[in-house]
Amino acid sequence: MKALLFFILLMLCLLPFAVLADEAKPAADDPEVERRIAKLTEELRCPVCQSESISGSTAELAADLRRQVREQVKAGKTDQEIVAFMTSRYGDFITYKPPLTWRTYLLWFGPFILLAGGLAAFYRYIKQRRELIVEEPLSAADRKRAEALLQKATPK
Repeated sequence: MKALLFFILLMLCLLPFAVLADEAKPAADDPEVERRIAKLTEELRCPVCQSESISGSTAELAADLRRQVREQVKAGKTDQEIVAFMTSRYGDFITYKPPLTWRTYLLWFGPFILLAGGLAAFYRYIKQRRELIVEEPLSAADRKRAEALLQKATPK
């Protein structure tokens, strides 16, 4: 009787792990389908984590997106259709390679514009500083003082 109670208690303790094993689903019969799903989930960014793909994220939304990708692949949709569907729902941010459109020009060219602006400001600052420096020749008294200091500093 104690062994049966122990077994039941053990099974109850292990039950949460069975619920968490959501990802341990059997793979599709077709390896090509699994390859496409893996490729697509690597190309799509998790909207919650932002630095992970949906294949590597543990967020619930990422699990839902993986499920949606799997369903759409099995429904016969092309990769472009699936990415377009995800982009329409979550914006261009969901792809790691956002398309070059009028809305993403700043995303693509913004760093170069900032770099060019910074270099122009730096050049202008250096040019102004150079104009402030006035070279004056040493007077005879200053030259004698400098020579005296140099003679003191050099060991004999």
